Amino acid sequence: MASNITVPRILELAAIIGTAAAEINKTLTTQGIASPSFAEDAPETFPQEISDARDVVLDAAAELYDILLDPLTLLYQHGGHNNNICLQFISRYEIAQIVPAGGQVSFHDIGKQIKLPEQIVRRVLRHAMTMRVFHEPTPGMVAHTKTSKALQNSILNDWVKCGTQEMWPAAVKTLDAIEKWPDSSEPSETASHPHLLIGLPEKADPTVQGFSLANGTTDPIYAILGQEPERAVLFANAMKVYTIKPEYNVSHLLDNYDWASLGNSHVVDIGGSQGHIAVELAKRFSNLSITVQDIAPVVENSQCGIPQEIEGRVHFMAHDYFQPQAVEADVYFFRWVLHNLSDNACHKILRALIPVLKPGVRIILQDVCLCSWRLIPGLHSHVLSSPKDRHWVF
Repeated sequence: MASNITVPRILELAAIIGTAAAEINKTLTTQGIASPSFAEDAPETFPQEISDARDVVLDAAAELYDILLDPLTLLYQHGGHNNNICLQFISRYEIAQIVPAGGQVSFHDIGKQIKLPEQIVRRVLRHAMTMRVFHEPTPGMVAHTKTSKALQNSILNDWVKCGTQEMWPAAVKTLDAIEKWPDSSEPSETASHPHLLIGLPEKADPTVQGFSLANGTTDPIYAILGQEPERAVLFANAMKVYTIKPEYNVSHLLDNYDWASLGNSHVVDIGGSQGHIAVELAKRFSNLSITVQDIAPVVENSQCGIPQEIEGRVHFMAHDYFQPQAVEADVYFFRWVLHNLSDNACHKILRALIPVLKPGVRIILQDVCLCSWRLIPGLHSHVLSSPKDRHWVF
């Protein structure tokens, strides 16, 4: 006779976590890989074989954590602004660079170096420590965790800095923009990052180009950055972070399209930032010459970073992709460009290619798409970052 006893959800989740965690531990032990921890020298990445079990643990652990919180605390966890303040502080003053790897430094010395009172430094960093960013091994001393140590990478630090310094102020203007331009698809008439606008009507423009309100202007983001080179370089550096995560690695681009079949071809990498993708393409495929187009402040000094072995095959030029394309080429390549824009804006960008299109010319798009919202596991429906849930599209 079947039992009608229902296992409480918290016990079910605990069992799921225990089973999957044991599977992870078995794989790591077999491969001689250290167990996950917050230690400064702990592994930052793990083998692909544990990705499924890892997702199970993270999803169940997140649900268990949330289900045990009262409503007010749960809302506070998702809505507290103190975390962003800490991250902005750490990235702006490059605290990760001040704390020596494998060593420690006092709150007092950090304050002295960044010219701020010790008590401010202590209060902010102790809050950061609740997020596992730095730790206090002995009273008054600061040392790295693996997360804070990762911020010694200037690309990751600039990503955090851009998010807290550029996107966060714009995020608080999102509802103002929605109310002011509810049906707009103009890049200058939205407020912030696309993830904040998921679920709006298709007419709305879910794009980082819309932080005009936060900047007191009617110009879209790239026009604003074009007027302030320092901000443009910060944004370009921040975008490089997506080359660090394995699921965003450029190898997916190199291995999953037959670039060799193009023969001797001229490729225009539109919106190609500082050319990190163009460089990898040129290194792998000697048959390609590449022109990287982006706004002037981004490409201005990028040529000097080109490796000697591909000099002469990668060039840069300033270009507004809404304006008619003037460079004749065999391939026009967009990588992670169109998903940031409304349908109307995408139409304008593609129509701008018409003057140079002729039989045989290719337009290659590499972008991401999500599966049905209901098919995404709970945790990933929040972060939308699992490589299993994002699919490369060519």
